[in-house]
Amino acid sequence: MRIGFIGLGIMGEPMCYNIVKKHDDRVFVYDTRESRVKIAEGYGAVGCRSSSEVAMNADLIITVVPRSEHSLAVYKEILPLMDQTKICIDMSTIDPDVSMDICRMLEEKGAQFLDAPIVKSQAAARLGDVGIYVGGDLEVYMQIKPILQYMGRSVMHMGDHGKGLLMKICHNALVAQIQNGVNETLSLALKQGIDIDKFSAAISYGGGQNSYYDSKQMALRYKDYTTQFSVENMAKDLDICHKMISQLGIEMPGLEVSRAVYEKALAEGNAEKDFCSTLEIVKKLQENKNAAD
Repeated sequence: MRIGFIGLGIMGEPMCYNIVKKHDDRVFVYDTRESRVKIAEGYGAVGCRSSSEVAMNADLIITVVPRSEHSLAVYKEILPLMDQTKICIDMSTIDPDVSMDICRMLEEKGAQFLDAPIVKSQAAARLGDVGIYVGGDLEVYMQIKPILQYMGRSVMHMGDHGKGLLMKICHNALVAQIQNGVNETLSLALKQGIDIDKFSAAISYGGGQNSYYDSKQMALRYKDYTTQFSVENMAKDLDICHKMISQLGIEMPGLEVSRAVYEKALAEGNAEKDFCSTLEIVKKLQENKNAAD
């Protein structure tokens, strides 16, 4: 099976790397940045000049692009090349409504479609250890599961079309709220003279220990905000969740607190920093509140 891979960004490029190294057929790649295509060519991928060229050559097309409008644009471009011989997997995190539109477009052409968003970091992607939530036909999922396992050891079929994306949005909304709890309590501890090393050790003694903090405590300690998952991307996911709950008529107060932190982070020009950098935003909010009082 010839694989096509469209989108070689922070997550897409290391995921593509694992496919190229583990698959026994050609892998055709495209990104809007030629430099990213050159990187993939360096480890054995076949570079293409457009998404259409990828789709023309591949039996299975994987997309990992930033936003809903990017996914929709890619699938509109390759739609004329779709037929019953093609399978498409969108691993982007996009609005579930847009994903369903893409699904209907492809099914009208006879092609199969799965939504399969990813969790974890760039480092996990490089190790082939992302988590993958899949929505769509179970038979198609079983057919392509070995290829998904090139990229991640934890792969789960969540249900019909859209369920993978729904789970991803729930996951990231939870992570953001755990993260904001860490930010607030760590800021409080630092302000009261408890250093980060003692805070980390003390948290590990009780029920407050969590995998987010375990993975980020060194970055927080040294203020190393090298991007593994950006502020901009988390803000986008929280906005998608906000839209979902608004449509359902339910409330998630913790989500809205987290969204407000990300809105401030974006306003201060931190879009490209790692999402753990929001600790600095929470520190400022606490300082500003004290100054106002």
